[in-house]
Amino acid sequence: MSELSRIGVAIDSDLLEKFDGHIAKRGYTNRSEAFRDLIRDELVQKNWELPDSPVVGTVTLVYDHHVRLLNEKLTDLQHESFHNVLSTLHIHLDHDNCLEVLVVRGKAAAVKKLADALISTKGVKHGRLTITSSGVDL
Repeated sequence: MSELSRIGVAIDSDLLEKFDGHIAKRGYTNRSEAFRDLIRDELVQKNWELPDSPVVGTVTLVYDHHVRLLNEKLTDLQHESFHNVLSTLHIHLDHDNCLEVLVVRGKAAAVKKLADALISTKGVKHGRLTITSSGVDL
């Protein structure tokens, strides 16, 4: 970790009160770490907007496994991007629905393209891509 720098921030009292309530609910013991996390989150967000930026993340899918050929389509998409898929977890939620979580890594554009293809596949009820940083640049 590098040397710490101190800064002063002027914030409206009502906004600060709401912020303090929010960070208390999340378990922060001080404002500094909460501010650092907000800054890191913004930096990660900006980083994965760059198409060639290396990212890691998860793709979460909920789908009806009774939809004809859906399992095969999802598997084919994953095999087409095998170098971006590190691992998958498949859970049977009930008689009809499955949850699948893929751990993905690669250039931001490739990871987003894979996630979009999976999420937009007919029969997928809900999907979400969550991208984060490997932590190297934070």
